[in-house]
Amino acid sequence: MPVETHDIETRADCEHLVRAFYSRALEDPVIGYIFTDVAKLDLAAHVPKIASFWETILLGARTYGGGAFHPHAQIHARSPLRKGHFERWLALWGATVDELFSGPRAELAKSHAERVAGAFHARLHGYPSPYDTPAPLPIGGLTVTRHGPRE
Repeated sequence: MPVETHDIETRADCEHLVRAFYSRALEDPVIGYIFTDVAKLDLAAHVPKIASFWETILLGARTYGGGAFHPHAQIHARSPLRKGHFERWLALWGATVDELFSGPRAELAKSHAERVAGAFHARLHGYPSPYDTPAPLPIGGLTVTRHGPRE
């Protein structure tokens, strides 16, 4: 019999999601070593930070004040984070969200994770991110730019 789920509604829900995800990720044969051997993740310290990240994204609580990219860049410098690592992270995240929650915020948790993973992967590997501000478009061999008044 399927378990009835609710949407992500509280900080406790965010923490529950994060803890459930890491219980899978730390044991995962594809990405587990990144958390245990490369990042040497202190789960007791990490869970409140990541729960704050998701509480900010999903509930608008503004409890997260850190930058999420820099720690990933440090890990990438020690052991390259490849596309497959991001794909596996997303698969585990999506499965965990779907198992525990359903509703608009649960869907946002999955779609936001996909955007962040895509942007981080692109930035780590020097590709333009689909979420970066586009450069001015060339028109007829010319580039349109904005200039201030002449002095």
